[in-house]
Amino acid sequence: MSSTDAVTFWDGVHAARPATAAPSPNVRLTETVTELPPGDALDLGCGNGGDALWLARRGWRVTAADISAVAVERLTALARAHGVHDRVAAVRLDLRTAFPAGTFDLVTTHYLHTPYDLDRSAVLRAAAHALRPGGRLLVVDHGSTAPWSWNQDPDIRFPSPREVAAGIGLDPAVWTVERADAPRRLATGPDGSTAEVTDHVLLVRRAG
Repeated sequence: MSSTDAVTFWDGVHAARPATAAPSPNVRLTETVTELPPGDALDLGCGNGGDALWLARRGWRVTAADISAVAVERLTALARAHGVHDRVAAVRLDLRTAFPAGTFDLVTTHYLHTPYDLDRSAVLRAAAHALRPGGRLLVVDHGSTAPWSWNQDPDIRFPSPREVAAGIGLDPAVWTVERADAPRRLATGPDGSTAEVTDHVLLVRRAG
């Protein structure tokens, strides 16, 4: 399927979700990053912008990338409204064909799942290589299907964090898996409904 199809799909997904003036950050981000000193961060698939705004408010300089122009435009406006536009650069980018330039102290991606072809292992490998010494890659995937998910395939299988790590194929002499688990949490969907869901969490650190 073409890049145009993917853009149209994700623009539709984000346009259908109500815009919020203060989107919340993902809990796996806040529990991982709170104690880290701020630096340069890359947010892949930034979505509603909650993670990028939270990082910027804590002093991080954030490059936030998403394939959806709707998501990027909303985040740009939110960053200005929250007074952090000097620390958030929102860019529209298709990870199937490009990767953000630069090196980072943190690369984070939450729920980078798509119905369109995407070599996730290649993207995550590029993300790991974009880390500065001592930097961390946080990958949070779905481990279960929420009632509001766009993908309701009953036969879908979610790879474990260890499987994701193996697929990236990083040299263990350079990158260390600091966390690989599947915690559960109570999540709130775009319509305000709640459900218990499972996250697959992988945290990788590049040697200093």
